[in-house]
Amino acid sequence: MSTFEPPAETLADVVVVDYGLGNLRSATRGLERAGASVEITDDPAAFAAADGVVLPGVGAFREGMENAGPLREALTDHAAAGRPLFGICLGMQMLLTTSEEADHEGEGEVTGLDLIPGTNVRFEVDRKVPHMGWNELAVTRDHPIVDGVDGAGSETARADGPTGGSVDGEYAYFVHSYYAAPDDADAVVATADYGVDFPAVVANEAGNVFGTQFHPEKSGETGLTILRNFVEYCADR
Repeated sequence: MSTFEPPAETLADVVVVDYGLGNLRSATRGLERAGASVEITDDPAAFAAADGVVLPGVGAFREGMENAGPLREALTDHAAAGRPLFGICLGMQMLLTTSEEADHEGEGEVTGLDLIPGTNVRFEVDRKVPHMGWNELAVTRDHPIVDGVDGAGSETARADGPTGGSVDGEYAYFVHSYYAAPDDADAVVATADYGVDFPAVVANEAGNVFGTQFHPEKSGETGLTILRNFVEYCADR
């Protein structure tokens, strides 16, 4: 039985970007359970009216950037204004500058949103790729997205009292063949191990642009904690 208690009222208005890729309905359900009122849209005008924007994504980097191309300016303007932008899986990779994926597929270089400078690189490990399944999070620095909210999450978090605790040591669900390699090591908020320590959560220097390589909407109470952190972060801005 879940111990996660949804809030009694809506905390923030959130837009989930519809650019033709992504698990929109599952992400929406998770955000709603975390206390958000959610609109799924590709209308840039809605970004400005929202408390925060979620960029989900499943698939290839090139296809993601091509599909999201008409929304690039609206997304970068939203981030430049200091407003929350949360990338999930491919959406997180799209926050970076580029990816080896297009080169690997013989499609040439593709430019990402460049909100967190760096590239996405392919796993070169003696393990099955894609990396698929549950993996442990290791939080490496403070950021509101990994804090833990109102006792939701692990037994450790609940034992810490009403403010909850970090998602450090909790498990999340991953499906990916590439991972982020930010230019600035301080952009890494949490890591996971798959033959190499790779970034599981990244954020820009200002802290308002961040992403998870894992799918919070598929990650049980750990994921709900992450989503609730995001909703509360939006509400506090």
